[in-house]
Amino acid sequence: MSVPADYFDELFADNDDPWAFRTRWYEQRKRDVTLAALPRQRYARGFEPGCANGELSLRLAERCDQLLCMDMSSRAVELARTRLAPFPQAQVVEGCLPHDWPKGQFDLIVISEWAYYLEPELFVAVIERLANSLTPDGAVLACHWLHPIDGCPMHGADAHALISRHLPLTRTLRHEETDFLLEMWSRQTAGIDLSEQVRT
Repeated sequence: MSVPADYFDELFADNDDPWAFRTRWYEQRKRDVTLAALPRQRYARGFEPGCANGELSLRLAERCDQLLCMDMSSRAVELARTRLAPFPQAQVVEGCLPHDWPKGQFDLIVISEWAYYLEPELFVAVIERLANSLTPDGAVLACHWLHPIDGCPMHGADAHALISRHLPLTRTLRHEETDFLLEMWSRQTAGIDLSEQVRT
């Protein structure tokens, strides 16, 4: 079965950073790689389910005109809201996918380090929502740890294989290291927009 919500509530009960997102070099570097992999400087509306305490969300908010973040842990939602307080364009809600899938369309959806907590059948239901929620120029970025995790129904590589199999988009990026896999699937296959101006 999928990992239940109370597992994450217990993790956050006595620790506001249970995975050491803020202090581990692995996590800091992976965030940098993730942000560098995004081919566009700006996105109109992004969606980050499984946002945890909002460390990656903080960086995504700098790149999105609007950002919707979601987590199933009420404590994580509280922490992420505090972290994102300087960004009024960012909203954090409590919810569990695929049941609480948000309305509207997004030009960026980030699936980072949580798909392996779901049973494969449930994650396929999430994938089916992805394509229907993307704008004509939208993209999905996924990044996951590649080593086994005790108690998780899937490995990270399994989750990416399911995305490749069930998401009717073109894979436009693949970056694999010993520890993690980062991939992007897009409706449009164009590379970086060289006409885009750097905003200061």
